[in-house]
Amino acid sequence: MVMKNEAVWLWYPGDFEIHQGMLQNFKREERGMGWPAYWYIDDCHRNVSFKRHYELAQATQFIVYAQGTGYIDVNGTKHPLGKQIQCSAGATDIQVFVGNVQELPAIYIDGQVIKSDEGWLASNFITTLPAGHDTLFTRKDQNPNVIVYQTKTVSPVAQRAVDGGVLYDFGRAVNGTVTVQTSSPITLCYGESETEARDVEMCYYKQENVTATTAVRKRAFRYVFVPDCQLGTVDLTAVHEYLPKDNPSQFTSDNKLINQIWQVATETLNLCSDLFFIDGIKRDRWIWAGDAYQANFINQYSFFNEDIDKRTLLALRGQDDIKQHMNTIVDYSMLWVIGVLNHYQMTGDREFLEIVYPKLESMVQYFINQTNDKGFIYGRDQDWIFVDWSEMDKQGTVAAEQVLLLEVYQTIMTCGSVLNKPVDRYQLKYDQLWKNLMTYFWDDEKGAFIDSYESGKRHVTRHANIFAILFDVVDADKQCSILKNVLLNDQITQITTPYFKFFEQDALCKLGEQHRVYQVLLDYWGGMLDRGAVTFWEEFDPTQHGKEMYAMYGDPYGKSLCHAWGASPIYLLGRHFVGLRPTSPGYQTFEIKPELAEFKQLQTVLPVKNGTVTVAKNANQLSVTATRDGGTLIVNDQKLELLPNKTVTVEL
Repeated sequence: MVMKNEAVWLWYPGDFEIHQGMLQNFKREERGMGWPAYWYIDDCHRNVSFKRHYELAQATQFIVYAQGTGYIDVNGTKHPLGKQIQCSAGATDIQVFVGNVQELPAIYIDGQVIKSDEGWLASNFITTLPAGHDTLFTRKDQNPNVIVYQTKTVSPVAQRAVDGGVLYDFGRAVNGTVTVQTSSPITLCYGESETEARDVEMCYYKQENVTATTAVRKRAFRYVFVPDCQLGTVDLTAVHEYLPKDNPSQFTSDNKLINQIWQVATETLNLCSDLFFIDGIKRDRWIWAGDAYQANFINQYSFFNEDIDKRTLLALRGQDDIKQHMNTIVDYSMLWVIGVLNHYQMTGDREFLEIVYPKLESMVQYFINQTNDKGFIYGRDQDWIFVDWSEMDKQGTVAAEQVLLLEVYQTIMTCGSVLNKPVDRYQLKYDQLWKNLMTYFWDDEKGAFIDSYESGKRHVTRHANIFAILFDVVDADKQCSILKNVLLNDQITQITTPYFKFFEQDALCKLGEQHRVYQVLLDYWGGMLDRGAVTFWEEFDPTQHGKEMYAMYGDPYGKSLCHAWGASPIYLLGRHFVGLRPTSPGYQTFEIKPELAEFKQLQTVLPVKNGTVTVAKNANQLSVTATRDGGTLIVNDQKLELLPNKTVTVEL
């Protein structure tokens, strides 16, 4: 966390995130080919000005360092970058102009009084806003165009002769490089699974003619296979790269499998969240809005890293003009909007909300421009109506998209009200859409929402119905109907992606079905562990075995085996079993409403803004301690105030 009045690197707000986001979305590689993301990608501004007014009580001096070319104007006199500037006492107006045709224009001002701390404004010569900064760049010897990763050496936990070569198992998912000691050139075949690494022809990553001096690209893997090699002739070491972050959360219980699921979920999210929340470390390495939406809910109950979420939101949105939906996916753009509100509820960061609100508002207008006379949002040419990897009737307008749009309107009304913006028109849009959603998509006979009314098929899937519960679109009677006719109905197509398992289990818990969700955690996520998973996957079908487990998108190894949306057990356990949630922005008030019938013993520490909450259960005794004020324990129909560092103990 950057402290007030400390100098930091400054840039136009959002530009660091947008520039680094572009670089992140160019990092995908497949079988020797680079694969930049296939959607429109913004970059940072190329010339920026910074300004600030001082009333100096006495003479002072300062130096401006910059990434780029430019100059400093002090009360109308120009000065070069990198040279000490003397200022007399009195009114002083400083403006710094920086341009950079290839990288992020940024400044660092070193001085006792005049320095690059809060209070500086940045302009792209159209809009002026408080300058942006990041906790990673607080020293003048740093370059905000260069991300410096920490490294950890990882040695193989096992190696064995197989298929005429040697298979090296590093025992964990590595995101980094390999160092080689060999007397002759070798071939490296990488794999998240053993099966992939041993498939010399089709493994995702392969590098030939590697010697001890060959530059080896950063990749993600657990296994490396060296064909045409004998044991003891080649020494391989992995160098894992990462950005360190604190993890205040802990979870142990009397169920060892649940404990392992928590640990593997934590490792999965950790790997998929360095500078940004990315989907997975092997295949895409892209920033997807749907993946990021879930990642921050999970992050809220583990690392509670506000910076990663903020960077991701800014990178996804890009510059002001909107040319297409995020990742080309209509529902992902809507999840981005909803994610802004979750960030505010998590952090209470009003300054960020003020900066991002104009982009939030223009995004919502982009949706409105894409609605028909009934208020329904529809897919246009080159739009992707995704929702999930599932069989769904997507003819015409789709119910799941309309439910998301309702929550978008709720989001803009809430955020706008915080900032005292006019929001009445969004209420009118909400009312029209809700009425028509119920008229055209709710099917009384099926007791559920159908996917599409235009096709006439009256096809029901889980997705729109799940969203309707999560976003409070229907009353209690219809929620019960959806529970019976959809969520607990095995005739409705099952969900196989952890992505929508997140939403489904969230909805079930909201309806009080924690006992069912607990079993899903054991069966579904535990099922991946039974298959040898060290991180959680992009998709899991318990009926698949062998090589078919790793196939996706028509590729035998297209499935990501370390995917951020697979880490949702952390959120489910923290939110719905421990029962922790904020009840006002930034956890100024929060509640703990435990549902721990599945556990005889449990000890967990979960983060809140500026503190932690410790919950312990031992048989029928529950103890809760919060390190900050604002908390309420709700148990046995009682509401008990939590005072800072005072343990409350109750009998269950």
